[in-house]
Amino acid sequence: MRIILAPMEGLVDAPIRETLTKVGGIDRCVTEFIRVTHGMLPPRIFYKYAPELYSQSLTQVGTPVAVQLLGSDPEMMGRHGLRAVELGAAQVDINFGCPAKTVNKHKGGCVLMREPELMYEIASAVRKAVPAEVPVTAKMRLGYDDRSMGVACGQALEAAGASEIVIHARSKVDGYKPPAYWEEVARVREAVSAHVIANGEIWTVADYWRCREVSGCADVMIGRGLIARPDLARKIKASQQGDEVADMTWPEAVLLVREYAEVLQGWLEDRYVTGRIKQWMNFLRQGFPEAEAIWQDARKIREVAPMLACLEQKMPLSRSAVRAA
Repeated sequence: MRIILAPMEGLVDAPIRETLTKVGGIDRCVTEFIRVTHGMLPPRIFYKYAPELYSQSLTQVGTPVAVQLLGSDPEMMGRHGLRAVELGAAQVDINFGCPAKTVNKHKGGCVLMREPELMYEIASAVRKAVPAEVPVTAKMRLGYDDRSMGVACGQALEAAGASEIVIHARSKVDGYKPPAYWEEVARVREAVSAHVIANGEIWTVADYWRCREVSGCADVMIGRGLIARPDLARKIKASQQGDEVADMTWPEAVLLVREYAEVLQGWLEDRYVTGRIKQWMNFLRQGFPEAEAIWQDARKIREVAPMLACLEQKMPLSRSAVRAA
């Protein structure tokens, strides 16, 4: 069983990867995608999205981080895959799953699932450019217009040399609306020999076990569920041993947000830091009633100190008193 933190654009940056991997249970992370177009990107772009390149592609607690690329030009994707490895990447991942309109409009992400042949050319180019010992992996959905392209695209990626394929169990048209079609992931898994990892709609320990039963995938990628409940991976791992661990408390969650904010303040203005905190809080509302209770007040705040004070409104009196002391 492996649990991978999903690459959520604009949210799962390096500081939040550090924060969540410290909680435990996460086996690997993937960066937000690096957009590849027609010119070679300078090293600073790679380091911006993956500062872990300075540390052997590991977070502070030793969790591996893969560098993800997005683009439609096979030659340039291959060249950028090699550049990522030269800069220290231990795994190169290719994004065929992003459903964003602006990305798809410029022929990136999920829209490429309309063309399995092009997916093959892109993945093959990266695989040929990258040293054999470095894994090349991919993330996709079940299709663009519908869920009919999963098997064809999975087979194209396997033929190109992708060693692992993460499948978000929806099409682009499905967006993020429930349900996740885990049974369709099973169809792809049965049609390829590459390792398949299931993704989509895992919010609880019970969801993990249901996904595993239906998809046949022991390994999963989790995005929104881990942002909403930072201890979810840890709880899933414990459940494999038949153990139960206590739920993370709101004061513990606030401490994580505080640590995250302190890191962000080192390189962003307050208004951008509070923006990132609000994005995280919007998911925490699903995992913690305390977050929901203060959301209307928190969303209006633009400075960090008042934002953190707002979060602590719903902490038990004893914890607040200790912090005040």
